[in-house]
Amino acid sequence: MPTGTKPSVTLDARSAGQDLLKRWMANLDSAPERGQRVAYVFVMGNAIEILRAFGFEMVFPEINSLQTGVRKAAPDFLAKAEDFGYSPDVCSYVKADVGLMLSQMEHPSGVRIPKPDLAIASSLCNVYIKWAEIWERNFGTPAFVLDIPGKRFASWQPLPGTAQYAADKRWVEGQLQDLITTCERITGTKFDPDRLAEVETYVNEMVRLWVEILTLNQNRPAPYNSMLDGLTYIGVLNAWRGTREGVEYMRLLRDEVAARVARGEGRVRDERFRLIFSGTPCYVNLRRLVEIFEAHGGVFAASDYLTYAAGGLDSSGLFYDPERPLESLAEVTTMASQLGLSNHFFSHHTLAQQVKDYGADGIVYHGIKSCRTVATSMADNREYVTTRYGLPTLYIESDLIDPRYWADAQIKNRVDAFFEVLEQRALLEGSR
Repeated sequence: MPTGTKPSVTLDARSAGQDLLKRWMANLDSAPERGQRVAYVFVMGNAIEILRAFGFEMVFPEINSLQTGVRKAAPDFLAKAEDFGYSPDVCSYVKADVGLMLSQMEHPSGVRIPKPDLAIASSLCNVYIKWAEIWERNFGTPAFVLDIPGKRFASWQPLPGTAQYAADKRWVEGQLQDLITTCERITGTKFDPDRLAEVETYVNEMVRLWVEILTLNQNRPAPYNSMLDGLTYIGVLNAWRGTREGVEYMRLLRDEVAARVARGEGRVRDERFRLIFSGTPCYVNLRRLVEIFEAHGGVFAASDYLTYAAGGLDSSGLFYDPERPLESLAEVTTMASQLGLSNHFFSHHTLAQQVKDYGADGIVYHGIKSCRTVATSMADNREYVTTRYGLPTLYIESDLIDPRYWADAQIKNRVDAFFEVLEQRALLEGSR
């Protein structure tokens, strides 16, 4: 090696992902100093492609809030919001965000979260619109509500060529035009359709790679745990969506996961049971939750959360047409959002298909104390899946980031009992 030449360093996907998330947070911290516009967006129905085309930095309040849980700082933020007057029953993500506002926007990551120049709320979660109203009152920022027609009933499909699909697409496209006008007014920059097309090209490649990564977990043993590793992956997928850096990361991740499959390496050393996770995770005790299941040789091979937390980006076959950037954005936004949101209300068919695709032995439902949107239909869903498909299921409950609702001994006892059922089932099937 020539003198003075440093050896090349190959980053693994975990390190690369952590680096990108740190860079994203650092960009937020420096945005006001650089004079860069900032938009607050949610992970579902956010029209990031348009915001990228105008050069906005993106703040994801949901990610900021879950990070307070991961960093064990949530109790302080929640207490500030409740002392201010917010009910304990209010979404803990919202309360953590209010606590952040009451803490002069000093995030436990060490970053000062910038104030928004624009906020995008969508109809994909009943909390989003009220949350955006809090920003309007606190920051005086304009909030744009993107109303995306939802799925009408369980067997309903958004089929191109139908009158209903055409009407839905026109409705969304008109709103995107309004958003472009709003962005032009805020930034003083004219809309560039070529820049939007470039962003969409990056998104297309990220989606293609993400679908490959999800599919690789159908192998035995599963190369990663969808409720630990997978959540890190979608963090980068959201924060760097529509960028060259995002594409490079997803390609690195795809290659790394594929290499694990080729070597026969699994997330769990002795994988015995493959599971599907339904619902939102408990970030404040996420590693502990995964540890309890992995101690029994159980791995979460898939999760419906990876669908709606990625804004529908895993919907295979939905790609932008950069030749028609705005029209195709309306098409994909409509279909991906409808497919992603359906996992809240009509998830039984999706879960049954995931069980088949991933060869799962059971489904774990995680109810969220402060999120009625996720938890409301779980009991009926679980009964349907158990009765119709004869699948072993488990229901546990805690919260997104509020540690007061985590009962370790109770949850462990329920998980232990669930694996006893799986063990008995495996013995019976082995004796046939």
